[in-house]
Amino acid sequence: MGSAKAQNGLIALRLLLGVFFLFEGLDKMAWLFDPSLLVTNSLQNWARNGVPISRWYVETICIPGAPLFARLVFLGEVATGAALLLGYWTRIAAAVAFLMVLNIHFAHSSIFRFSFLSQGDGLPVLGGLLALAIGGQDLALSRGPRAKR
Repeated sequence: MGSAKAQNGLIALRLLLGVFFLFEGLDKMAWLFDPSLLVTNSLQNWARNGVPISRWYVETICIPGAPLFARLVFLGEVATGAALLLGYWTRIAAAVAFLMVLNIHFAHSSIFRFSFLSQGDGLPVLGGLLALAIGGQDLALSRGPRAKR
Protein backbone atom coordinates (compact mmCIF):
# COMPACT_ATOMS: atom_id res chain seq x y z
CA MET A 1 0.00 0.00 0.00
CA GLY A 2 1.11 3.57 -0.53
CA SER A 3 1.84 6.15 2.10
CA ALA A 4 0.27 6.14 5.54
CA LYS A 5 -1.62 9.34 4.67
CA ALA A 6 -3.16 7.72 1.58
CA GLN A 7 -4.08 4.66 3.62
CA ASN A 8 -5.65 6.81 6.34
CA GLY A 9 -7.61 8.70 3.71
CA LEU A 10 -9.00 5.46 2.27
CA ILE A 11 -9.89 4.23 5.76
CA ALA A 12 -11.78 7.47 6.44
CA LEU A 13 -13.52 7.14 3.07
CA ARG A 14 -14.42 3.53 3.83
CA LEU A 15 -15.91 4.44 7.21
CA LEU A 16 -17.86 7.45 5.94
CA LEU A 17 -19.30 5.56 2.98
CA GLY A 18 -20.11 2.72 5.38
CA VAL A 19 -22.22 5.08 7.50
CA PHE A 20 -23.83 6.51 4.34
CA PHE A 21 -24.85 3.09 3.01
CA LEU A 22 -25.98 1.77 6.37
CA PHE A 23 -28.39 4.67 6.83
CA GLU A 24 -29.50 4.66 3.18
CA GLY A 25 -30.41 1.02 3.66
CA LEU A 26 -32.12 1.48 7.03
CA ASP A 27 -34.21 4.22 5.46
CA LYS A 28 -35.59 1.55 3.10
CA MET A 29 -36.40 -1.05 5.77
CA ALA A 30 -40.11 -0.79 4.96
CA TRP A 31 -39.32 -2.12 1.47
CA LEU A 32 -38.33 -5.41 3.07
CA PHE A 33 -41.88 -5.97 4.28
CA ASP A 34 -43.79 -4.05 1.59
CA PRO A 35 -41.89 -4.02 -1.72
CA SER A 36 -44.79 -2.25 -3.42
CA LEU A 37 -43.51 0.94 -1.76
CA LEU A 38 -40.61 0.91 -4.23
CA VAL A 39 -43.09 0.92 -7.12
CA THR A 40 -45.48 3.52 -5.73
CA ASN A 41 -42.84 5.82 -4.21
CA SER A 42 -40.14 5.69 -6.87
CA LEU A 43 -40.38 3.48 -9.94
CA GLN A 44 -43.66 4.82 -11.35
CA ASN A 45 -42.35 8.37 -11.12
CA TRP A 46 -39.02 7.37 -12.66
CA ALA A 47 -40.79 5.68 -15.58
CA ARG A 48 -43.04 8.70 -16.10
CA ASN A 49 -40.18 11.23 -16.10
CA GLY A 50 -37.22 9.20 -17.35
CA VAL A 51 -35.33 9.27 -20.60
CA PRO A 52 -36.51 6.58 -23.06
CA ILE A 53 -33.84 3.96 -22.23
CA SER A 54 -34.42 4.37 -18.49
CA ARG A 55 -38.18 4.31 -18.96
CA TRP A 56 -37.88 1.02 -20.86
CA TYR A 57 -35.57 -0.40 -18.16
CA VAL A 58 -37.90 0.59 -15.31
CA GLU A 59 -41.09 -0.61 -17.03
CA THR A 60 -39.60 -3.86 -18.39
CA ILE A 61 -37.17 -4.93 -15.66
CA CYS A 62 -37.59 -2.95 -12.45
CA ILE A 63 -41.37 -2.79 -11.95
CA PRO A 64 -41.96 -6.50 -12.69
CA GLY A 65 -38.98 -7.40 -10.48
CA ALA A 66 -39.82 -4.95 -7.69
CA PRO A 67 -40.66 -7.61 -5.08
CA LEU A 68 -37.11 -8.97 -5.44
CA PHE A 69 -35.28 -5.71 -6.17
CA ALA A 70 -36.81 -3.82 -3.23
CA ARG A 71 -35.43 -6.40 -0.85
CA LEU A 72 -32.07 -6.61 -2.65
CA VAL A 73 -31.57 -2.84 -2.49
CA PHE A 74 -32.31 -2.81 1.25
CA LEU A 75 -30.06 -5.81 1.93
CA GLY A 76 -27.35 -4.58 -0.43
CA GLU A 77 -27.15 -1.14 1.13
CA VAL A 78 -27.17 -2.44 4.71
CA ALA A 79 -24.63 -5.17 3.89
CA THR A 80 -22.39 -2.67 2.10
CA GLY A 81 -22.58 -0.31 5.06
CA ALA A 82 -21.73 -3.06 7.53
CA ALA A 83 -18.91 -4.45 5.36
CA LEU A 84 -17.31 -1.04 4.91
CA LEU A 85 -17.67 -0.09 8.59
CA LEU A 86 -16.21 -3.39 9.75
CA GLY A 87 -13.58 -3.56 7.02
CA TYR A 88 -14.74 -6.91 5.64
CA TRP A 89 -14.30 -7.55 1.93
CA THR A 90 -13.81 -3.83 1.26
CA ARG A 91 -12.94 -4.10 -2.42
CA ILE A 92 -15.74 -6.53 -3.24
CA ALA A 93 -18.32 -4.57 -1.24
CA ALA A 94 -17.23 -1.31 -2.92
CA ALA A 95 -17.34 -2.85 -6.42
CA VAL A 96 -20.81 -4.34 -5.91
CA ALA A 97 -22.07 -1.07 -4.36
CA PHE A 98 -20.60 0.87 -7.31
CA LEU A 99 -22.69 -1.24 -9.70
CA MET A 100 -25.77 -0.89 -7.49
CA VAL A 101 -25.47 2.92 -7.32
CA LEU A 102 -24.82 3.13 -11.06
CA ASN A 103 -27.91 0.99 -11.69
CA ILE A 104 -30.09 3.18 -9.46
CA HIS A 105 -28.94 6.37 -11.17
CA PHE A 106 -29.50 4.77 -14.58
CA ALA A 107 -33.05 3.75 -13.64
CA HIS A 108 -33.70 7.20 -12.17
CA SER A 109 -32.29 8.84 -15.35
CA SER A 110 -30.21 11.15 -13.16
CA ILE A 111 -27.00 9.86 -14.74
CA PHE A 112 -28.14 11.44 -18.02
CA ARG A 113 -28.52 14.91 -16.53
CA PHE A 114 -25.85 17.57 -16.13
CA SER A 115 -26.93 18.01 -12.49
CA PHE A 116 -25.65 14.48 -11.79
CA LEU A 117 -22.16 15.95 -11.67
CA SER A 118 -23.04 18.03 -8.61
CA GLN A 119 -25.36 15.65 -6.73
CA GLY A 120 -23.91 14.49 -3.43
CA ASP A 121 -25.27 10.96 -3.83
CA GLY A 122 -24.04 10.59 -7.40
CA LEU A 123 -20.54 11.21 -8.66
CA PRO A 124 -18.90 11.61 -5.21
CA VAL A 125 -20.30 8.28 -4.04
CA LEU A 126 -19.33 6.53 -7.28
CA GLY A 127 -15.85 8.06 -7.09
CA GLY A 128 -15.39 7.00 -3.48
CA LEU A 129 -16.57 3.47 -4.19
CA LEU A 130 -14.29 3.22 -7.20
CA ALA A 131 -11.34 4.41 -5.10
CA LEU A 132 -12.08 1.72 -2.52
CA ALA A 133 -12.63 -0.97 -5.17
CA ILE A 134 -9.22 -0.15 -6.64
CA GLY A 135 -7.16 0.72 -3.57
CA GLY A 136 -9.07 -0.73 -0.64
CA GLN A 137 -7.04 -3.91 -0.38
CA ASP A 138 -4.65 -4.35 2.54
CA LEU A 139 -5.96 -1.36 4.47
CA ALA A 140 -5.21 -1.35 8.16
CA LEU A 141 -8.25 -2.34 10.22
CA SER A 142 -9.55 -4.45 7.30
CA ARG A 143 -10.44 -8.09 7.08
CA GLY A 144 -10.93 -10.34 4.11
CA PRO A 145 -8.71 -11.74 1.37
CA ARG A 146 -5.10 -10.56 1.64
CA ALA A 147 -5.97 -7.95 4.28
CA LYS A 148 -3.39 -7.05 6.90
CA ARG A 149 -4.41 -8.32 10.30
